[in-house]
Amino acid sequence: MGISSRIIQPDFFKRDTNGEWQTGLFVGRPFRLSYSKAEILVADSWKERAKGIPQGCFLLAYYDNELDDKSNAEAMLLRVLQPAKLPTDQDVISSMVEYYKDGLQTGSTSRSQLDTFTRYEFSFSGLECSVLGSFYLDQNDKLRFGADLENFYSAHHYKVIKPSADILKFIVNYREDSVPGGAGDVPVGKVRYSSSQRFQQQELDVPVYVQAPDFAGKRTALFGMTRTGKSNTVKTIIQACVKMSEQATLILDQGEQEPPDEILDPWNENKSPKYPIGQIIFDINGEYANPNLQDQGTAIFQLYRSQTQRYSTVPREADVKVLKVNFYREIEEGFELLCGHPNIVADSTKYMINFKNISFSKPEDYDANRSAATRYDRRIAVYLCCLYRAGFPLPINLKTIRFSANAEVRKAIGTVDPSKGISFEEACNWWEKLYEVYDTDPCFAKYKQDNGKEWADDELKALLVMLTRKSDGRMVTGYRNLKSVIEQHTDRDQTPFDQDILQQLRRGKIVIVDLSLGDEGVQKMFTERITRKIFYDSLARFVQTRPNNFIQFYFEEAHNLFPKKDDKDLSQIYNRLAKEGAKLHLGLVYATQEVSSISSNILKATQNWFISHLNNEDETRELRKYYDFSDFTESLIRFSQDTDKGFVRMKTYSNPFVIPVQVNRFPMEM
Repeated sequence: MGISSRIIQPDFFKRDTNGEWQTGLFVGRPFRLSYSKAEILVADSWKERAKGIPQGCFLLAYYDNELDDKSNAEAMLLRVLQPAKLPTDQDVISSMVEYYKDGLQTGSTSRSQLDTFTRYEFSFSGLECSVLGSFYLDQNDKLRFGADLENFYSAHHYKVIKPSADILKFIVNYREDSVPGGAGDVPVGKVRYSSSQRFQQQELDVPVYVQAPDFAGKRTALFGMTRTGKSNTVKTIIQACVKMSEQATLILDQGEQEPPDEILDPWNENKSPKYPIGQIIFDINGEYANPNLQDQGTAIFQLYRSQTQRYSTVPREADVKVLKVNFYREIEEGFELLCGHPNIVADSTKYMINFKNISFSKPEDYDANRSAATRYDRRIAVYLCCLYRAGFPLPINLKTIRFSANAEVRKAIGTVDPSKGISFEEACNWWEKLYEVYDTDPCFAKYKQDNGKEWADDELKALLVMLTRKSDGRMVTGYRNLKSVIEQHTDRDQTPFDQDILQQLRRGKIVIVDLSLGDEGVQKMFTERITRKIFYDSLARFVQTRPNNFIQFYFEEAHNLFPKKDDKDLSQIYNRLAKEGAKLHLGLVYATQEVSSISSNILKATQNWFISHLNNEDETRELRKYYDFSDFTESLIRFSQDTDKGFVRMKTYSNPFVIPVQVNRFPMEM
């Protein structure tokens, strides 16, 4: 069913002339009520007529008022949890045991040796339900839903109904101010109560929609074991965002430089985004960037080829860009990438710590302060020499290097004049000679005496240690530590890959970063760098009162990237993305098997939840803390590999309660 299809609002309080409810099938009467729980009496015949009452089933408990009395038009929304004890249960059980001992047939009516009264008594049982809220008519006879009970009467005033298909459609797609299935709604699946499906045909025909704004700019979690349909759900969300993006009416950064408030609002009146939605997928396993048999031969990049740009950590097809940095041209970016490499991060020697603490930020007064500019240029020169010695290939059009040194120093070194431009080999020899005579040649002591500071500051000394591989009179590994990063270098002049990715996203493109061929350290390094680039650009635009388009981040195997449960460092980029991303129009979609391993700062900021099979109580115990997922902790552990893929419990931003859903298979018709 397409988005344009309409679900006509049904008569939620329809009754016949005898006062019987016409919104579903009668299944029982409550015998105990509270603000959060309801216990109802059901009979086998009522359950059979209703095609069963599965765990998790929605029921409606109607206040049985007079036909013409609308003042108490109210229906409690219940969810079936588990059996409940009846006051007569002990007597019934005692009688059953005695009949069993006597060897009497107690089964079907044709073979039963029980008398009519006993069969009647044995047919009753109890069900415990959670109270999710109530539907009622307001003063203008408009149907409303409240997520609690304002009041309830004695239990005998209510009848319990299993809702019909049209009523169930309205319940699971309830919207206060719009018609479900209309503009801005995305079909994600159909209602499904249980793994077994003998009697669920009616429910399986009930579509479930999600409002488009629930995904864009929001935080969405997908939890479940491997092969339970998480990736299928992610791809469904990607497809939904593409459909939303196609309705965009404006192009970012075209027109007014300081747009008025109405331009800053990212949504049109019909709930379509004003600007195209950018989507970036960090593809740990390569299933989005490559053809996938699970998707009926259609990967994301194939389905949206003209809208997708792929990046990879290794050279691939011509249309796949490589995640490499020109370390000679992109000084700060390259150094950040270098310091984030697992081998460099793990090195805790003193000289390497000093090296990693160097700043290559260009001084703000570079053009006006000659001294600051000279010291900065020297740091850059020694750093480039370290790269050269480590074996980083020079760019084709970079043959010489320039830096200044006063006449006394040039005389002490006794070689070429670097200010006129010298080769990289000559530059390396020049700096190595300087380091050799630095503590003995009087010109350096005189410079310190005349200027009150050393000719070589601490950062330059740290770089010279790396270049010469000498520290405190002993040999160290020095620049050889950088060799492990050479594979991330390119000798081509290019736009930095993180800037190129950002530009693609601002145009509403899908970016797939294929990290499947990189080790875990490389995956983290690239993911964090790209995420930071997008986050800080969005933050800058926000501060400058410039509009941000929606950008959706997708993280598979998030437990390998995100901060752990007890990590309270809010400066981590993923914590900041979760906490501050909403105002910057940055959406976060993350998938993992481990609820318990994810930082609580991220979980608490999550608005959309898709939960499939979890195989242990540690995970379900963590899940119980959020919304009404405690209603499903038992059923989430049970799973059939053959039939339950894509069977999730879904809570979205606009839905007031959790809905059990069979997610549509990707690609879905929209």
